[in-house]
Amino acid sequence: MSNMMIQGLSNGGVTAGINKSSGGEAGSGGFSKVLKEAISSVNNSQNEADEMMTGLASGKHANIHETMIAMEKADISFRLATKVQGKVLEAYKEIMRIQL
Repeated sequence: MSNMMIQGLSNGGVTAGINKSSGGEAGSGGFSKVLKEAISSVNNSQNEADEMMTGLASGKHANIHETMIAMEKADISFRLATKVQGKVLEAYKEIMRIQL
């Protein structure tokens, strides 16, 4: 799941969303749609990792490798979302510092 978010961001998913919304299509929700999908992807990977940990602890499955992989994917996607949030805040602060 987080891999799809990374690919969407690296393949221009955010840029495409911004271009659609600024291209005259008012209310299309391009950037907000991409943002919602990215947050949903992070949430889904966290939920998947939780389910895998619960299944491992309860004995439903004994595959620790898949559980650790799911946990790492969730961790990486969360760290990526946190970094993106920091960059967006930095950009916002920079824009607010511009004097007109």
